[in-house]
Amino acid sequence: MAALEYWLWLSSSGVSPKAKAALLARFGDAETAFFAPPKAFEKLEGVSAQEAQRLEKRELRRAHEIAGACERQGIRILTLQDAAYPVRLRNIFAPPVVLYVKGTLPPIDSSVAIAVVGTRQASLYGRKMARDLAYQMAQSGAVILSGLTKGIDEAAAQGALQAGGKIVGVLGTPHEEERGQLARSVAAWGALISEYPPGTGQSNLFFRERNRITAGLSVGVLAVEAPEKSGTRLFVEEAASQGKEIFAVPGNADALSSAGTLEMLKEGAKLATCGWDVLCEFEKVYPGTLHRSERLHAPEEAKPEPPKKEKPPKGALDKKSGGDYIDLKQQLGALSEDQLRIITAMEATPTHVDDIVERSQLPVSKVLAQLTVLQVKGYVQRLPGQRYERKITRK
Repeated sequence: MAALEYWLWLSSSGVSPKAKAALLARFGDAETAFFAPPKAFEKLEGVSAQEAQRLEKRELRRAHEIAGACERQGIRILTLQDAAYPVRLRNIFAPPVVLYVKGTLPPIDSSVAIAVVGTRQASLYGRKMARDLAYQMAQSGAVILSGLTKGIDEAAAQGALQAGGKIVGVLGTPHEEERGQLARSVAAWGALISEYPPGTGQSNLFFRERNRITAGLSVGVLAVEAPEKSGTRLFVEEAASQGKEIFAVPGNADALSSAGTLEMLKEGAKLATCGWDVLCEFEKVYPGTLHRSERLHAPEEAKPEPPKKEKPPKGALDKKSGGDYIDLKQQLGALSEDQLRIITAMEATPTHVDDIVERSQLPVSKVLAQLTVLQVKGYVQRLPGQRYERKITRK
C-alpha cells in the first residue's frame, strides 16, 4: 500500500478539511505529516487542540480497513497527489485529500462542468426546468454536476441521464449510505464521488462541506429554484467565492420558491431560460467541446403506450410455417437465464435501463454488462437517452 495508507489515515482522521489543509501546507504530504515530531500538530494554526489529539494517535488500522472496503465496494481511491485528481478541484481552498470514486470520472479539467442546484421542495415548474436545462446542456457536451438530493438536484441528474450525457454525482455521505437507483445509474453512466471513506459516520456538516467540492469541479453554477433563505444560497455564495460564473432561472414574482433565484438575478446572476444561455458563456474558452442542442425538452417521464397489434386471422398461426417459430425458440434458447430476464423486462417499445433493472431485479452492474453482450450478439439495440430496444426477429 506504501504511501497510500498515509493518505487514507489523513482522510479518516476525523479532522476538518481546514485542519487537513494546514497539515499539508506545513508538511507537504500525508506521509511526512504522519511521521512529524511528537506534539508538532499542536503548534499548527487551523488545527484545534481536539484535532491535534486525534492526529497524534497516528493509527493505521483504520486505513487498512478502508482500503479493503473500497476494494469490496468497487471504489477507486484518488489522492491529492494522483495525476487523475482534477486540477480544478485541487486549486480550491482545503480540497479533499482523497476522493472515493465509483464509475468513470470524465475529463473534468478540459470540460464545461455545470453544477445544477436548487430547493428540495421543488415545484413542477422547477423540476421541469431543471430536467430540461440539464438535458440540453448534457446533449450539448457539458458535464452536469449534481448533489442528487430530492427536488432540483434529482431532476437535473435525471435530465442528464436521459440525454446520455456526462454526469458526476457529489455525495455528502460515504458511498454505502447512498443506496438509491438514481445514484446507481449515475455511477454506471458517469461517476459518483465522495470525500468520506467507507464506514464514516454521518454529520450535517458534510453537506455544507460538499458544496466546496461541487463548486470546485464546476466552471459555473445554475440555480433553478430556491427560497430566499436556503442551502442553495449558501452554495452560490461558496461558488462565487471561488470565482465561478453564476446563472439563475427566473420564476414567478410572487412564488416563495423562486424568491432566492430572483434575488440572485438582482445581484448580478446571469439569466438562463435554456441550456445554451449558460453554455454560450464558455464556448470560446473551451473551443470544440460544445455544440448547441436542437432538442429543447427532455423526454417525458411517462412511458409511451405500446402500439396496438392487429389480431391475426383465425388459424393464421397454425398455417404459419413451423420454421419461423422454431427459429425464434432457438434464438431465445441461446440466452442465459439473466439475459432472458433482461429481454423479458423490456417492453415492445424502447425501454429505459432503470426500468429494466427494476423489472429484472438484477444488480445494475449485471444488467449493464449483459446488455452489452446482448448488443454484440444483436439481440438488443441501444438508443439515445439510455433506452434499449429488442431485436428478436423471425427469420
